Amino acid sequence: MPEVIVFDLYGVIARVQTAEAKQGLVDLAGVSGERFWEAYWGCRPEYDAGQDAKAYWAAVAGRLDTRFADVGALMAADLESWCHVDAEMVAVVHELADRGRTLGLLSNIIADLVPVWEARHGDWLGRFASLTYSCEIGVAKPDRRAYEICAQRLGVEPGEVLFFDDNEVNVVAAREAGMAAELFTSPAQVRALTLTAL
Repeated sequence: MPEVIVFDLYGVIARVQTAEAKQGLVDLAGVSGERFWEAYWGCRPEYDAGQDAKAYWAAVAGRLDTRFADVGALMAADLESWCHVDAEMVAVVHELADRGRTLGLLSNIIADLVPVWEARHGDWLGRFASLTYSCEIGVAKPDRRAYEICAQRLGVEPGEVLFFDDNEVNVVAAREAGMAAELFTSPAQVRALTLTAL
């Protein structure tokens, strides 16, 4: 069984945006959904790597050739849309930590979300030996350096890590960096690969 396990956050432990939350952002932006999401995601890599929130939303507006009526409301709604967890995966985190596994988190996350997560979810985030956030290290997955920094912070070589992510591109990149990596499908999958046969 693997001793060092690293998880992605969104789509693994954390819930992705709901349809309702996404529609709320579109309504606040006042731009059609398809155009809005192209700009939202097209500008996101720099935001994940540490860009200021106002600069990010200015870039989104620029790409859309518009001005948002209430940038503050957009920022608040965006943060709230990314703050919810899968309770069963949180239970898995606790189970693994209780069994003595070394846990790490490697997440593409904006700087404004970090204090929100740590305030709301500090109980289980405290079970991780290392929290590696893209906004703090200046690079985001699938950049190879993100995986190398994560392993270094855990005090291990990449080859000693089992990594779970819901994005196949990130899984492939983790393997190229030397990690064993699995495309996340369910808490049952994680349990089968990390907690069985003990």
